[in-house]
Amino acid sequence: MTGTTTPPPTPDAGAGTPPRTRRGRLARAASGLLVLALAGGAVAGATQLGAADARAVDAPGVEVDPTPVTLQCPGPVVLPQRGERGDAAFDPSPVQPQVALDAVTAAAGGAGPLAVLPLGGTAATREVAAGGGAVRVTGGATPFVVRAQPGDTSPVVAATGTSVVSDGDARGLAAASCRAPSSGHWFVGGSTAVGSTSTLVLSNPGLTAAQVELEIFGPRGPVDPTTARHLVAPGATTTVDLGGAAADQAAIVVHVTVTGGQVAAHVQDTAVRGFTPAGTDLVVAGAAPATRQVVTGVVAVESAVGSPDAPVLRLLAPGPEQTVARVTLLGGDGPVALPGADRVTLAGGEVTDVPLGGLPTGAYTVVVDAEVPVVAGAVTSRIGAPGALDDEPRVERAWSAATATGAHGAIALPAGVGARVVVGAIGQDADAQGEGSATLRVLGGDGQVLSEHRVRVDAGTTGAWDVADLAPDAAGVELEPVGGVPLVWAVALTLEQEDGPLVATLDPVGVVGATGAVAVREDARPARG
Repeated sequence: MTGTTTPPPTPDAGAGTPPRTRRGRLARAASGLLVLALAGGAVAGATQLGAADARAVDAPGVEVDPTPVTLQCPGPVVLPQRGERGDAAFDPSPVQPQVALDAVTAAAGGAGPLAVLPLGGTAATREVAAGGGAVRVTGGATPFVVRAQPGDTSPVVAATGTSVVSDGDARGLAAASCRAPSSGHWFVGGSTAVGSTSTLVLSNPGLTAAQVELEIFGPRGPVDPTTARHLVAPGATTTVDLGGAAADQAAIVVHVTVTGGQVAAHVQDTAVRGFTPAGTDLVVAGAAPATRQVVTGVVAVESAVGSPDAPVLRLLAPGPEQTVARVTLLGGDGPVALPGADRVTLAGGEVTDVPLGGLPTGAYTVVVDAEVPVVAGAVTSRIGAPGALDDEPRVERAWSAATATGAHGAIALPAGVGARVVVGAIGQDADAQGEGSATLRVLGGDGQVLSEHRVRVDAGTTGAWDVADLAPDAAGVELEPVGGVPLVWAVALTLEQEDGPLVATLDPVGVVGATGAVAVREDARPARG
C-alpha cells in the first residue's frame, strides 16, 4: 500500500433555516428526560451507599446554545500520471479539472456567518455574513473547510465539492456533499481490477493527528493489506492507493476506523476500457452495517439484462455469517420485480455485485433487508459517444450510498449543473400503505426561500422533481419530513456534454446541533471537605 500526504498550506493574509418549534420542544423534552433519568440513577446509587434520603429538588431549565457546524469538502480529483501506451507517450490527463465549492445557509431563523477556509488554514478564502446566503469558490489545489456559526438557532447549512474533467482517463463529474469528520466510515464502491483505480482520500481538519486503520473486503473475502495503518496530520490530506493494498479486486468495500481524532474521507473510483474513459466518481461513506439498508438517487436508463453498463447493487455482510438479502426496488409506480435480484445469498465477508439490468428508465430507491447486518451501495452508468481516439462509446458512472431515513437536511447545488430531487417513501414492507410527507424548500443565493412545496410520496414508491421546474437560479434545497412513512432523499446531478452526460449523486447534509433547554439539578449530597 502506498500513501501520499499533502501538508497543510501556509495561511495567507487575505482574506439556517432554524429547526422548527416543534423540534425544539422535542429536543427540550428529550434533554429533560435524559437528565431526569441520570438523576434517578444517582439517587438509587446514593441509597445503596447509605446517604441521606432523597428530596425533591427543582430542576430549572438552562438554555444550551446551538453549536457551530464544520464540514470538510473533497478537493480536486487525483489525475492519472503520464505513462506509456505502445511505443508512444500518452497523456491520460489532457485537461485539468474544473474545481468548485458551492455552499449555502438558509436565512430563516437568523443564520450566523459562514466561512470557507483552506484545509489547515486560518484565513477565510470567502465569507457569508450573518443572515444566510450562498458562496461559490473556484479553483484551488487543496480541499476546503466550511464553518457555519449558529444564529438564534442551529444553522441549516450544506456545501458541495465538484471536479469536472471533460476529457482523458479521469473524464467525469466527481461531486460529493461536504461532510462532518467522523471516526468511522464504510465505502461501498470501487475496484482495483485491470483498468480501474481506487484512491482513498483522507482529510483531517482537526488539531490532533488521526490514526487510520483500513479493512478491505473483496469478492473472495477480507483482503489482508500489506500495511493497514496511516497517520493523517492535523490540517493535512493523505491519499492511499487501494490497488497497492488490495490488487486485482473486481469489487471492493473499505472500512475506515479512526483513533486519536476524526477525518473526512472518500474513495475516488476511476475506470477505463482500453483507450476509452469509463467514468470517474467519488464513493462517499454510507450507513454503518444494519439489517436494513436504503439506497436512493439511483437514476437508471433502460438497459438489457446482462449489459455491462446496467445498474449494479453492491452488498456485503461484513461478519462471518451467511445470510439472504431481500432486495426491493421502488420505482415511480411502486415495487418493480426483477427476477434473480429479489433474493441474494451473501457469504460472510464476501462482496457481491447484483446486476439490475432490465430496469425501465426512471428514479429508484433500493431497500435491502437481511437477518444479519449488511452494507450497501449502487452504481448507475450513462453511455455517451466515442471520442477521437476511443474504440467504443464513453461511459460515465454515479455511485449512490446507503443513507438514513427520516432526516431533515439540505444539499448545496453546483452552479450550472442540472439537479433532480429524488425522494423514496419506505414502508415496513413492499405492500405498505400510506404516504410520506415533507416540506421541500428551494433556497436562493441570498439564503431566502425561492419556493416551498409540500411533497407527498406514496409508501413503496419513489418520486423525482427537477429543481429547474421548482424555482430558477437555485443555490440549494432543503427537505424537512413532517410525518407519515419514513422518507429518504438525494439529488441526482447531470452535466450535458457533446460526448455524453456526466452524472453524480449528492446525499443531504443533516441539520445537527439543535438548541434546547437542559434540566439542571443541585447535588443533594453534602460537599466533601
